[in-house]
Amino acid sequence: MIIFDCDGVLVESEVLVVRHEEAALKEVGFDVSFDEIVEQFVGLSYASMEASLVAQFGRPLPEGFFAKVQADALARFPDELEPVAGMVEFVASVQGKKCVASSSGLDRINLSLEVTGHATNFDQAHIFSAQMVERGKPEPDLFLHAAEQMGVDPTNCIVIEDSAHGVRGALAAEMAVIGLIAGGHCIPTIGNRLSAAGANAIARSVDELPGLVAKLRSLNCS
Repeated sequence: MIIFDCDGVLVESEVLVVRHEEAALKEVGFDVSFDEIVEQFVGLSYASMEASLVAQFGRPLPEGFFAKVQADALARFPDELEPVAGMVEFVASVQGKKCVASSSGLDRINLSLEVTGHATNFDQAHIFSAQMVERGKPEPDLFLHAAEQMGVDPTNCIVIEDSAHGVRGALAAEMAVIGLIAGGHCIPTIGNRLSAAGANAIARSVDELPGLVAKLRSLNCS
């Protein structure tokens, strides 16, 4: 089975959302740059991101801060969100089981898939959110939950991720991982960070995915 992260893998949401997060955080006195958000927080839930920022800055964010940030960002999705180039076609070509495992909430995942043409690629029952488990990425819970629900042994799964947190979570679940750095948010250091986190392979474009998937599948069967 192939397990797809959503934001930054299936859809170009990260570049939109991170820019919005950067501006909103600076408005309330949390000076965090675009690159810092990408390096530290992409792949995490908002709850985990908020806890980390509060610890880093030593003071709380305004009540409901990330709920508003997300609502404002989602309002832009219907007009601005695009799929990662080539990904709709790649997902449609995948033979065998496939699902989504994302740190985002179900409403955001479903909206993202709908407006980018991915909705027909995934059964609703095959979309999994960090909302469904006690611990999100980088813990393995979400990936293990997806595998259990899909009836697949974790060791027979390949995860496609764009964040070090996601890579660590997938490896902790004993899954193979391809780090994809095709999204518009992928700053130059991301490939190295994914490799350092333990990704089995790095794809710099969607065109590289079929060969890497085939290679990892052959290694698993050998």
